[in-house]
Amino acid sequence: MSGFVEKPEPLEVPGLVHLHTGKVRELYQNEAGDLVMVASDRTSAFDWVLPTEIPDKGRILTQLSLWWFDQLADLVPNHVLSTELPAGAPADWQGRTLVCKSLEMAPVECVARGYLTGSGLAEYRESRTVCGLALPEGLVDGSELPAPIFTPATKAAVGEHDENVSYEEVARQVGAETAAQLRQATLAIYGRARDIARDRGILLADTKFEFGYEGETLVIADEVLTPDSSRFWPADQWQPGRAQASFDKQFVRDWLTSAESGWDRAGDQPPPPLPPNIVDATRAKYVEAYERLTGVTWA
Repeated sequence: MSGFVEKPEPLEVPGLVHLHTGKVRELYQNEAGDLVMVASDRTSAFDWVLPTEIPDKGRILTQLSLWWFDQLADLVPNHVLSTELPAGAPADWQGRTLVCKSLEMAPVECVARGYLTGSGLAEYRESRTVCGLALPEGLVDGSELPAPIFTPATKAAVGEHDENVSYEEVARQVGAETAAQLRQATLAIYGRARDIARDRGILLADTKFEFGYEGETLVIADEVLTPDSSRFWPADQWQPGRAQASFDKQFVRDWLTSAESGWDRAGDQPPPPLPPNIVDATRAKYVEAYERLTGVTWA
């Protein structure tokens, strides 16, 4: 059992039609047919959307995505049309709202990995592969891979896991030409982002992208290279063979699985609210990631 602990009711805004409530984002459509994405301060862990919000999280995700879109503009176009607040929208939407092109979305989570961890590590330990790609012997948690790899996944509904699939399965679903284009774009963007992050003392272990098509043009969509969609590790603390320190919601995961939370992950009860110290520590990690990557102080 998983999903929303308390599913929010979407706001009604004149001129906007609500389309979808995601783990973090609310999706609307305006009268011109454009999509309006609003990033909330919700956070999720273990396939649950938690009842406690992380202040400023939605704005940080949005502003960091915009910064990355600028860094990647020569590699791939993005879906952003405007950052102006729609007429009649609440003031709280400022800084967390994007007006975007409506695209024909590829039904694939496009994941790039430069380091071995997470679900990739679990598969490697069983078969010495990740998404069917053979890897060398002797790798451990946190090992840098010989070269970045494309490890796609299916898109899952709220409360469900994305499922890793082979490149061949992606080609079967979307066609060989589209699959090749998705792989090439994913690895090119990962390479650019990895180098930028490394210059700022951060390792980009892995990340996921979503792409769509505007006609025949491939366009990157949704959020990009945020702590919600990527594993960022402080380079000076990297030590293969153990779990790495990270710029994400690890504080949340660690607390939920601790005796202090009193929550049984394997049980049928939803997670409890987060205590203030965990909220503050998590917010601080998101802020630090934003500031270290962009060089801009979070106001």
